[in-house]
Amino acid sequence: MALSWNEIKDRALKFSKEWQGETREHAEAKSFWDGFFHIFGMSRRRLASFEQSVKKLNDKYGFIDLFWKGTLLVEHKSKGKNLDRAYSQALDYFSGLKERELPKYVLVSDFEKFRLYDLDDSTEYEFNISELHDNIKLFGFIAGYQKRVFKEEDPVNIKAAELLGKLRDLLEDNGYNGHPLEVLLVRILFCLFADSTGIFEQDLFKEFVEVKTGIDGNSLGTLLSEFFQVLNTPRSKRLKNLDESLNQFPYINGKLFEEPLPIPAFNSQMREMLLDCCGLDWGKISPAIFGSMFQAVMKSDERRNLGAHYTSEKNIMKLIKPLFLDELWEEFGKVKKNKTKLKAFHKKLAQLKFLDPACGCGNFLIISYRELRLLELEVLRELKGSQQVFNIDLLVLVEVDQFYGIEYDEWPVRISEVAMWLMDHQMNLLVSEEFGQYFTRLPLWKSANVVHGNALRIDWEAVVPKNKLNYILGNPPFIGSKLLNKEQREEMANIFLGVTNGKILDYVSAWYLLASKYIQNTNIKIAFVSTNSITQGEQVGVLWYEMLNNFGIKIHFAHNTFKWNNEAKGKAAVYCIIIGFSNFDINNKYLFVYSDIKGEAAQLKVKNINPYLIDANDLVIVRKNKPICEVPKMSFGNMPLDGGNLIINDDELSDFLKLEPKAKKYILPLVSAKEFLNQKNRWCLWLEGIEPQELKSMPFVLDRVQKVKEFRLASKAPSTQKHSLTPTLFRDRNRADSSIVVPRVSSENRKYIPMGFFDKNYIISDTCMSIPNATKYHFGILTSIMHMAWVKYTCGRLKSDFRYSKGIVYNNFPWPKDPAKKNTTKVEKAAQKILDVRAEFPDSSLADLYDPLTMPPKLVKAHQTLDKAVDLCYRPKPFPNEMARIGYLFELYNEYT
Repeated sequence: MALSWNEIKDRALKFSKEWQGETREHAEAKSFWDGFFHIFGMSRRRLASFEQSVKKLNDKYGFIDLFWKGTLLVEHKSKGKNLDRAYSQALDYFSGLKERELPKYVLVSDFEKFRLYDLDDSTEYEFNISELHDNIKLFGFIAGYQKRVFKEEDPVNIKAAELLGKLRDLLEDNGYNGHPLEVLLVRILFCLFADSTGIFEQDLFKEFVEVKTGIDGNSLGTLLSEFFQVLNTPRSKRLKNLDESLNQFPYINGKLFEEPLPIPAFNSQMREMLLDCCGLDWGKISPAIFGSMFQAVMKSDERRNLGAHYTSEKNIMKLIKPLFLDELWEEFGKVKKNKTKLKAFHKKLAQLKFLDPACGCGNFLIISYRELRLLELEVLRELKGSQQVFNIDLLVLVEVDQFYGIEYDEWPVRISEVAMWLMDHQMNLLVSEEFGQYFTRLPLWKSANVVHGNALRIDWEAVVPKNKLNYILGNPPFIGSKLLNKEQREEMANIFLGVTNGKILDYVSAWYLLASKYIQNTNIKIAFVSTNSITQGEQVGVLWYEMLNNFGIKIHFAHNTFKWNNEAKGKAAVYCIIIGFSNFDINNKYLFVYSDIKGEAAQLKVKNINPYLIDANDLVIVRKNKPICEVPKMSFGNMPLDGGNLIINDDELSDFLKLEPKAKKYILPLVSAKEFLNQKNRWCLWLEGIEPQELKSMPFVLDRVQKVKEFRLASKAPSTQKHSLTPTLFRDRNRADSSIVVPRVSSENRKYIPMGFFDKNYIISDTCMSIPNATKYHFGILTSIMHMAWVKYTCGRLKSDFRYSKGIVYNNFPWPKDPAKKNTTKVEKAAQKILDVRAEFPDSSLADLYDPLTMPPKLVKAHQTLDKAVDLCYRPKPFPNEMARIGYLFELYNEYT
């Protein structure tokens, strides 16, 4: 059993008294360092060797005074000698060491002074031997006590995953695969962490592999099988003549080493790979993130982008703090001075139950457990104060078995269980350090309850009865409705049976609905991370209508859209939201709003949060066939449905007219979104009303018409085949004397969606919407910041870009109610000014003019004038911000409908 800090400190004081004050010679070093390691209850002979021969850069050999491979290099001198030279000499040895042998610490000493260099943190500490007991925690790494600073993007995380990935590939290439390979890797992973964090004696596993197996690696598989069996056997039941190198390992239990596995065949390369893994400091890798990274290890095609496979702790905290953590800390603050209430609060912490129904490698459960243990540590500090603590294992009540999960893949299930044990061990070390008594939970009698299964097909009550559960949390899969496979479509169809338009919903919606059903007649609180699509566009009217009206759901807190990513190369950013909800209402609701989606949120206390994540009454906007106000109808542009045969690109036009000059009068400019925004030209054959005889006189046009007919006939869709009867025509033929053109997709970076007027001599394509016979007043309202606020919260998205629709966005938009004539006139004048300013930049495209970086100041000012004029049409009082605008618009919408 490891020594407590109090015992270590006492030994250090005794050691320093024994050695200080007298002149010591180099020859006494062995006794000195044997005694030094004894302070920590460790054997120097097992860990470190004297006079290690090393070849230096000058091809000469030197001898390291004391060397613990991969951890510590000691260079000592006689009393009074120069320690700077000693350090320089120590560094000279590095070139002759393997990478896995490079030390993390260098210690130089003259028996009177110690100088410790922490190479990872680039720090150094110097003190006299008389001060050793006051600085003894600097050497915690010898006993497995270390202050861990976890960096999510630390290169050691990537390197660790890559090394384990290579070992996995070698084993699989050798025919060891499937379930046995997954279990073997999880066991190795546990042992690597155990070797670095004090579960095993420091580097015990590394020494076992290095000393007990031959260089060829042939015996390694057999030895590991025996080793795993020993870890699963209590000491009292082990063979009496068991090799001491095996018997020195503790009994682990936890069923981790219970299952018999086929014996893997290793070779020298695999053995070296495992030793390279042993050479890393696995204690530096947070259990909260390593799981997702090692999930990627099992998929070699994902390994090149390892950093993309975990959810950052910062983002997890965004969810768990408002879900339960802030509330618990607040309660702790109220009861901490009352011992009776504090003890009751402590028992409450030990009774809380958590479920992640899409837990992956357990990131949310692990961080939640850690935070609960940190809160419990504060409780224990208050309860015990300066009292000496005995039997600390009876005081720590929070356990890993309070946490439940459901996960589709087996490998993450195993990883999450191990990660929870490792986090438990790290928290136990914190408790040990706090109360000066070593505390560990070995053997592992309890574990997280993570079920291997499909959360959309199994009964959640079979995992954890809802009357015992307090919180549901997690990060369900981000899969769009159009990307679902056959099995996922079947699951969605079953879950949303009877729900109108359930087919348009993204996969994550299933977790929302199942959770809403599960929590009925309970006080369970839920929070999920999701793509923002379920709070935008048509999905809101489907999912949230069901949740609000059939299950009484109320949103308690929410994070508006923010960018959920990390620094891994080559991955797409995901635009996420977090929604906390339940089936009961609360008074204190909080909305986290991002002025910059890559930045930090501002926390707002609000009266209500509706499905669009704004402070407004609960409502959902459903698709409508006509506008809710008296305004011109919007229509789709004209779809050619032609296989590209009625379209002529700008660079084709002159050659085509040389071949077919008579076609000129039938060629019209085609306004598609890309060309409209980027000031490009495109053309189309508009053959409406052409005489058959004239068509036959233009063979190149006729050839294109023939290809349109063939394209339509080749389609599997009967509706497309029907249009083969009229191959000269676009599928749609909408032409008004004048129309406002609205691109269906526009960049999120633009403050305004660029729109424009076109007459009937321009054919508007189906990549745009059109508003026939609209006025400058309509143009002014639609190009205002007021309308853009509505767009941001109600339109769907293509990736992160706005996807404008008539059924959801335009037809539901609440136009000003009975605006005064003077105000509508101001809007019309301001709208004309915008068109005039645009015309002053004939060589600039709309994309250039509305790029936030290049938008001309005159155009900015013109839009600001328009925005003020539009605001006056709604109300005399200015709107202070976007939230005020959208809140007002939702109230107006409610009034209209």
